Amino acid sequence: VQLQASGGGLVQAGASLRLSCVASGSTLSSLDMGWFRQAPGKEREFVASFRRGVSNTYYGDSVKGRFTISTDNAKNSVYLQMNSLKPEDTAVYYCASNTRGRIITSSIRNPSAYKDWGQGTLVTVSS
Repeated sequence: VQLQASGGGLVQAGASLRLSCVASGSTLSSLDMGWFRQAPGKEREFVASFRRGVSNTYYGDSVKGRFTISTDNAKNSVYLQMNSLKPEDTAVYYCASNTRGRIITSSIRNPSAYKDWGQGTLVTVSS
């Protein structure tokens, strides 16, 4: 699967952005999907995920209540709606999936559980 993330940009604190991730080569409706981010000098951080079948969503503590993950099977896409952005949200955001199988719940926040990664889109939030 090829994942193409887009929608990043430079915004002021308090603004909103919507990231998109379009897949090709595989059908997202059968995959668990995730969003991660990585700020300069920091480790990759879990942001949100969507588990197929049970349609469960999971969020990192730092974004809970502000970010929403959603999918559109017709467009083979997954989205990340980001509201009330903060300067600490500044990072490169990556979408990820695992075409090798389902991700168990205990690993849903672990980047190593995802084998397929997009190229990332930069989000910069100014204060």
